[in-house]
Amino acid sequence: MTSGIRITWTLGAHGWADCTLEDHRSKVELAVSSITSAPEEFLTAVARLVAGKTETRAQFEAEPAAYRWIFLREGEDTWIHVLELSDGNDHDAGGTQVWSSQLGINQLARAAIRCFDEVAQTHGEGDYRGKWGEHFPRTELEALRRLWRAYQHPQDP
Repeated sequence: MTSGIRITWTLGAHGWADCTLEDHRSKVELAVSSITSAPEEFLTAVARLVAGKTETRAQFEAEPAAYRWIFLREGEDTWIHVLELSDGNDHDAGGTQVWSSQLGINQLARAAIRCFDEVAQTHGEGDYRGKWGEHFPRTELEALRRLWRAYQHPQDP
């Protein structure tokens, strides 16, 4: 298992961002368009894993290409596969894996929360909307944060 992951969301030209994924083995940068709700979809996929789902997905559109995240969970471990597709409607088999990692669910949730906390701190929610073109994913970020806290500190029966 890896020692951790770093996810960075960098706003670019209006309606574009770069999402960088990095662990101790590799690093990849994904271009992301605001034509879909990529940040919301990503945070929701991670939240579903924390809540106990064994497989979730998210997709980033890069016009015309796309990056599909496939998250698989078994117990406390998570496997992440990111596929690059020439078209967002393509089947997984038509994609090329550009990044993969294995880590604990706790590490993944912490990295996702930290990523968007840093975006909010750097840009503020108003500037984020101006650059990205959509509202900051506050609802999805806070939902993930609540689930992660409950996951870390489960209530005794």
